[in-house]
Amino acid sequence: MMDAIMTDGLSFAMPLLIMAIGGIYSERAGVVMLAIEGLQGFGAFVGAAAAVISGIYLGTESPLLIFIAMAAAMAGGAAFSSIHALLCVKFRAQQVISGMVVNTLAMALSPFLTSVINRAITGNESNKFQIGPSVRFTVPGLSEIPLVGGLFKSMYPFEIVIIAAALISCYVLYKTRYGLRLRACGENPHSLDAAGGDVNRTRTIAVLICGALSGLGGVFLAYSISATYSPNIYVGYGYLSIAAMIFGNWKIPPTACVCMFFGLARSAGYQLCLYLGMPGSYSDLLLTLPYALTLLLLVFFSKRNNPPRAMGETFDRSRR
Repeated sequence: MMDAIMTDGLSFAMPLLIMAIGGIYSERAGVVMLAIEGLQGFGAFVGAAAAVISGIYLGTESPLLIFIAMAAAMAGGAAFSSIHALLCVKFRAQQVISGMVVNTLAMALSPFLTSVINRAITGNESNKFQIGPSVRFTVPGLSEIPLVGGLFKSMYPFEIVIIAAALISCYVLYKTRYGLRLRACGENPHSLDAAGGDVNRTRTIAVLICGALSGLGGVFLAYSISATYSPNIYVGYGYLSIAAMIFGNWKIPPTACVCMFFGLARSAGYQLCLYLGMPGSYSDLLLTLPYALTLLLLVFFSKRNNPPRAMGETFDRSRR
């Protein structure tokens, strides 16, 4: 049972983490990012569509499909996030409203386009893509460690990709010139402008990075949870990653811990339901455990949060 909790918890936590990292990039640059839910869903749609179409030519069992899906999901998420960047950075729209507009648009557009593509390929107007399960592997040696060995059993390839992406993201955010400028955008954009930096360009790139990482997380959720892309991808995973980002105080290492906590809580609830032989309706209820924990954590930790000082503020050079 413990191995199953660890295995399933990690597979759920990793997509949350990569989406949360995208949110950190956007909000540390000063752009409020409530659009992760829509970006991960639209990115998952583009990735799944690319996998389905490529499968016609490469075969549905080709190992290349998941890599095609990853690249397409990142491109789709970044392209869709450009709407948010255009509204917030170029036209100085209210950032919370812009994020909700992007979410709503994605929730309406992606199922419709899925039906159109399915009708063209199969003649069936289904709003789902059958992308098939991903391969899994076990790490010899590490999988035998007591208690935590389950983290290294039946792993998805994307878990390694996300861990690598998280490490690279940490380096870029905290050790590079761009990361320094990005953090300055969220704290004091006028100081960056005075130093010769381009605030709008830095913020736009940060939002596009968020879109790419959110799309990556979305397609991984589709592969790991049901091996299907469907409108059910919009069930709050993006908002859960936002909660993890906030509880992690907009820092990547603490956010990773929160995502893992959410993943293990969800997995433990489901495994407990199976162990007790409870009906399926109870398992659906226990899957909401991460959201209940979010409310509980909000009560105790919300006063300790230190968001970027310039987050949500539009940049106007004339006010310097």
